[in-house]
This record gives sequence, C-alpha cells and structure tokens, in this order.
Amino acid sequence: MTTSGHARPDRVRRSGLQAIAGLSRACHPGPTAAVTVLVTALAVASGRDAAGCALVAAAVLAGQLSIGWCNDAVDAGRDVAAGRTGKPVVAGAVSVRAVWVAAAAALALCVPLSLASGLAAGTVHLVGVAAAWAYDLRLKATVLSWLPYAVGFGVLPPFVTLGLPGHPWPAWWAVLAAALLGCGAHLANVLPDIPADLAAGVRGWPQRLGPARVRALIPVPLLLATGLLVFGPPGPVGAGGWAALAVAGAFAVAGLPAAGRSPRAPFVAAVAVAAVDVLLLLARGTEITAL
Repeated sequence: MTTSGHARPDRVRRSGLQAIAGLSRACHPGPTAAVTVLVTALAVASGRDAAGCALVAAAVLAGQLSIGWCNDAVDAGRDVAAGRTGKPVVAGAVSVRAVWVAAAAALALCVPLSLASGLAAGTVHLVGVAAAWAYDLRLKATVLSWLPYAVGFGVLPPFVTLGLPGHPWPAWWAVLAAALLGCGAHLANVLPDIPADLAAGVRGWPQRLGPARVRALIPVPLLLATGLLVFGPPGPVGAGGWAALAVAGAFAVAGLPAAGRSPRAPFVAAVAVAAVDVLLLLARGTEITAL
C-alpha cells in the first residue's frame, strides 16, 4: 500500500510535467519567441524605457501564446486525421481542453498587459491579436487568410510608438512594411503544409495558389517591404540601404532557380530576405515615428 501511495503522486507529477511540455510545444515556440524578441527589440530601438519595453515583451508574449494555443486547439481534429504525430495533442502529451484553457488564460492576461502601454497602444495590439484569433477560428480556410497576418504584423509598429511620450503614430512606410512582412510570413508558414491542408479541405489563399506559385510569390511582399524600408524614410538613401536592397534581391533571385535542387530553397531564401527586412526596421529605430 505504501509503495502504491508513493507511485500515485509520481504518476501525477509525470503527467503534470508531460502536460507542461506539451503546452510548451503547442504554443508554436519558434514563431512566438521570434515575434516577441522582434517587437521588444523594436521597442528598445524606438526609445521605449526599460519598463515600457518589459510591458511590450509581456503583452506580445501573452498574445502570441494565446494565438499559438488557439491554433493547435482548433486544428486538433485535422492534425489527428493527417497523422501529425509531432503535434502534442496528437501525441497525447496534452489534451485539447488543456490547450483551450491555456489559450483563454493567455488571452485574458494579454488584455491588461496590452492596455498597460496606454489605451491607444493597447487597443491596436488587441486588434492584431483578435485578427490572429479570427484566422485560427475561421479565416484560415478562406481566400482572406492573408488579412489577419497583414493586420497582426501591421499593428506592431503602432503598438510600440503609441506607448512613447506624446503617443506618436508610426510612419506609414513602417506600418505597410510590417504588413507586407506578415503576408510573406503567411506564405512561408503555410507552404510546407499545403498538400495536407488541401486533403483536409482547408482552402486559404496559399492553398488556392498551390505550392509552385507560393514558392515563387513568397519573396515579392518581402522585397516590397525592403523597398519601403529603404526608400520610405525622408532623405537620401545611404550606402547601408543600397547594400540591404542588393542583398535582399540576391537572396530572392537565388532562391527561385535553386528550387529544382531543393524544395526548401525558396523558403530559406525568403527567411533570409525577411531577416534583412527586420534588421532594416530595427535600424530605423526612432525614425519610425511620424512626428
């Protein structure tokens, strides 16, 4: 009896640790961390103080966690049907109910954390989070699947700048460039799953285009974002801007013919172009405010 009594708490602990590990995988940790780090770095570059940057990081992290968990909870049925054993819910590491509870808790936490940066800043961030939830719940399987990504990324510059003293709006080119980055991220994110999505009846914008067209299209919004970040700010284009434009163009051009040798080449090239865009956006720093 004593041995059995000790074994039961051990099983409970193992089950709890397994659920925590499952939730950490179900939140889409890569994109969640990347977006949180990017927006926090943008807050630092734009002049937010330490407390403001911490609030930005906490709000974005909570929002991204809620989005990732909502996505896995909504897709659980399709993931099971497609045999995606890499998904924690499919593997039995965590229940769908637990993922829904985590998503709701993160969303509830995101509201006060966002509004702590001010009513205007918090509202625009929550609009972006709501757009991402709309993608998970409905728009993912429609021709408007690109819209939540454009909105979700496009609100990030105003979320950062509206929390600054004076609550300035960001420059138009910063908002449009961020929205284009979102469109490129949508195409690149969906590309590997297009065959399985079509089999499951998911017909969003990239699925309707098909893998070949998506591979060719991915660099377009990213290069447009590069152009906006180089030519959008007032004043002459410096050597760094021209270099960034040349590097981004070279990555984009190199990725297309390499697709014949490696199907992932256009995706890798798109990530490289996106990295150039992110560095340009961070380098603009305080220039993104439209004062």
